[in-house]
Amino acid sequence: DNATICFLVHYRALIFPLLIREGKPTPFFTFVLALLFCVYNGYLQGRSLSNYAKYPSGWLKDPCFITGFIGWLMGMAINIHSDHILRNLRKPGETGYKIPRGGMFEYVSGANFFGEILEWFGFALACCTIESLAFALCTLFILGSRAKQHHQ
Repeated sequence: DNATICFLVHYRALIFPLLIREGKPTPFFTFVLALLFCVYNGYLQGRSLSNYAKYPSGWLKDPCFITGFIGWLMGMAINIHSDHILRNLRKPGETGYKIPRGGMFEYVSGANFFGEILEWFGFALACCTIESLAFALCTLFILGSRAKQHHQ
């Protein structure tokens, strides 16, 4: 269904890794934990949507689905644009701290995190499942704490 497609098309999982330039290496343990989380969450979301979620025939026209889908789409757009700004902060060989400007960075210091949080709350609203809400809340708590660290 459409909610499953939204989950599978998620930009950070499919496109972002191909766009990353050189940077700090990711510790192997962190990589393994992230991989396990993504595999388990993907299974949980997919199983929930394909086996248990029941939607009325007009669900795609329901304001709840439409609002959630628009939130997901806006969050993804913010996420992609914010990552573009972050990837282009420094010229090749340049080091040091730079403050990102433009896009949602004019309103929040962690625009990429904000976009991802908005994306998954939109997804949760479009799906209306406890599993999608749990994932949105996990995203909020994890990325919210990272955003706070980055802001400081």
